Amino acid sequence: MNLTIHGRNVVISDRVQDYVEKKVGRLEKYLPQIREARTELVRRETRAAADRYTAQLTIWTSGQILRAEESSEDLFASVDAIVDKMYRQIERFKGRRFKSKRRNAAAAAAAVELSATQLPDDLVRIVRTKQFVAEPMLPEEAAEQMELLGHDFFVFYNVDTRSLNIVYGRRDGNYGLLQPRVN
Repeated sequence: MNLTIHGRNVVISDRVQDYVEKKVGRLEKYLPQIREARTELVRRETRAAADRYTAQLTIWTSGQILRAEESSEDLFASVDAIVDKMYRQIERFKGRRFKSKRRNAAAAAAAVELSATQLPDDLVRIVRTKQFVAEPMLPEEAAEQMELLGHDFFVFYNVDTRSLNIVYGRRDGNYGLLQPRVN
């Protein structure tokens, strides 16, 4: 696992680096397919001491991204909290992943590539392009992945319909599913 530790308004001393490496390194025992992990430690001047230190951990596995963020009055307590939160997310992730045999079969059968559509320069100016792998999953799994990332929507390959779909959060707290249809 490739671990990166970044500090904002925090000096990453050898003690802090060793502590983070030790704590985050333990997660590899529960999820060996972790490719990369990034920890960001931030110190903010706030009135509430309980939110002074924020730690964020992002883990990239085979096709999935898991993210946790916690704040507390102590840097080490924040690190402990994100590792505990990430452990719970890994347990949920493993439970979903290994229960669904249909997903593995669909992953072997489906290879999806996305390409950006180019429009004339006078109509729209695209300033950033982002490519990603559309993982085969069920809409419920996509909604859970969207929540784990903290995003408003999530693009995925729907194994039921064998097409790209988008799941999004609605204002009423429920989820919506966009399924493309060609006329």
